[in-house]
Parts: sequence; C-alpha cells; structure tokens
Amino acid sequence: MNTPRWLLRILWLEDRALSKLSGGRMALPNGSGGAVRTLFLRTKGRKTGAKRRNGLYYVDDGSNLIIVASNAGRDQDPAWWINLQAQPDAEVEVGKEVRAVHARRASPEEAARLYERFIAGLPQYGGYRERTTREIPVVILEPR
Repeated sequence: MNTPRWLLRILWLEDRALSKLSGGRMALPNGSGGAVRTLFLRTKGRKTGAKRRNGLYYVDDGSNLIIVASNAGRDQDPAWWINLQAQPDAEVEVGKEVRAVHARRASPEEAARLYERFIAGLPQYGGYRERTTREIPVVILEPR
C-alpha cells in the first residue's frame, strides 16, 4: 500500500522547513535512527520554463551528489526527473551553498551500487522497488 500523497506532502514540507532553517545540517530522522541530508534541486519546467525547487534526499559520491527518482514507489517518474531529462543543467542548494550541476542517469552498475546506499540510510527505498513496475532511476549530479 502506498503512503497517502497528502501525508507525504506534509512530511516533505516539514523536512524542507527544518533543513532550510538549519542550513541543511538537520533533517527529519529516518527509519534507522540516523538523519539523511536534504538538497534542494532547482530546475526549469520543460513546458512552461517556470523555475521549480524540490527538496530531495541525497548521498555524496566523491564530488557528485546522488539522488533517486523514486516518487515514493509510484508508477510514474517524478516531474523533476522529467524536467532534468529535458534540461540536464540545473542548480542545487546544499546547506547555504548553491552549486551548478549536470544530471545524468547512472549506468546499471552505478545504479546498483548507489541505490543500496539509499536503502542503508532509508530502508523504505527498498520497498519502493517492490511497489512499481518501472525501473527507478538513480541520478548523478556532477559539478559543472
């Protein structure tokens, strides 16, 4: 069973507010008792060109930032990922720092390794794969 969209929205809003107020140093605790850091992805709408800002969990991989287009296990890709595919150059806010990035989909080998890191930090990411028939994209944000 999927978590109701309205509940996810409330939790994301609370997490975004906490992360914004703390400069990205704090986030809501995850299921394993640790904390997962949040970045804010800035993209442009592929149809409207309007600026979009999404709070997303991430892990570091060297100089790259790794995000997952899980959409909480739903069968459709999240809008931010569709926008990034149309325009892969974006910006992220990590704490008080703004970085220019270029997004690309991880290779199958990279995705297998990196997705496991999300599951270690947020166990519910393992269940997302079971809820959907689509392959959940792992997205690498490279510095540009």
